[in-house]
Amino acid sequence: MGAALVGVFGVAGALLRFAVDSWFAHRTQRHGSSSAGHRTGSSTGTPRHWPWATLVVNATGCLIIGLSIGITGRLGLAPEWQTAVATGLAGGLTTFSSWTTATVRLLSESRSGAAALNVGANLAAGFAAAAIGIAIAS
Repeated sequence: MGAALVGVFGVAGALLRFAVDSWFAHRTQRHGSSSAGHRTGSSTGTPRHWPWATLVVNATGCLIIGLSIGITGRLGLAPEWQTAVATGLAGGLTTFSSWTTATVRLLSESRSGAAALNVGANLAAGFAAAAIGIAIAS
């Protein structure tokens, strides 16, 4: 039962992640590069990316895990439900690999300040979201 729940919730998290990525990509295309966090590089004319979608899904995943710690127990749900929400939903939604890859890409573009901001923003948002989730659930 536990593995099936993790699988179902994992699919939901992955689909939610896809929706967030798609929303940011669509917004970038529809509204131009500056309104969605992209700037055109001066020398190549290629967009300079800021990983907003990754920041949003990572912070949201931290909030979900924080909430799952208290809410599943308060509702009297079996431990499998907390695992399904934390490992499945939040695990399918969040992305360490995209976060680190985006940071490396920013560094390769000689944007060390943006890379540092990306690391700091993800850590700060993640800690804050987890703390808020735990506080709400307590």
